[in-house]
Amino acid sequence: MDFYQVVNARRTVRDLKEEAVSQEVLERVIAAGLKAPTHNHLREWEFIVLRTPEEKENALQFVKARAKTQSESIMDAFPAGSSQKRMYADAMPKQYSMLFQSGCVILPFFKAGKGLFRGTNVSSFNALTAVWCCIENIFLAATAEGLACSMRIPVGDEGENVAKAVGAPEGYLFPCYIGLGYPREDAVVLEQVEPDVKAVIHFGKW
Repeated sequence: MDFYQVVNARRTVRDLKEEAVSQEVLERVIAAGLKAPTHNHLREWEFIVLRTPEEKENALQFVKARAKTQSESIMDAFPAGSSQKRMYADAMPKQYSMLFQSGCVILPFFKAGKGLFRGTNVSSFNALTAVWCCIENIFLAATAEGLACSMRIPVGDEGENVAKAVGAPEGYLFPCYIGLGYPREDAVVLEQVEPDVKAVIHFGKW
């Protein structure tokens, strides 16, 4: 696929096969993440890859504990019949299964100071911004490899608990879980809201 084919094909997929992702492919996907821009040229990103059921359960126990109550609260936030409600109706019950049943789970970590969420200037958020560039590169590379990804952002103290469970060192934060694998043949495909590009581009002023 060329670049624009990859961008157009990239989707979050929550129905993945429990089929192993080879070491070679995994390394290519993560290497693409490491090509992302970063504010300090150091690319202070580390990745924990979970392959076995025991490894996954150790980290995903915190997802299992929160998923049901989180699902109930989010579903009330969107109007009936909306594309957003349909998406969340599919996504929320799968918060645990979409990760546990994937070929592997990637836990990215980034180095950041303790004051990240109490930033005093724009540079305070550079590490957080850079890691999301890295994560999107991983999603695009996975698409190019014929793989798919699901993603969950930890809520409350979930990220801290996961970091402790997998032995991450002090000073590294955990932005999201990435389920990586091959999409199932019956994977749910939700409609996309297609923006009008010309309507959202403003030249000179709004």
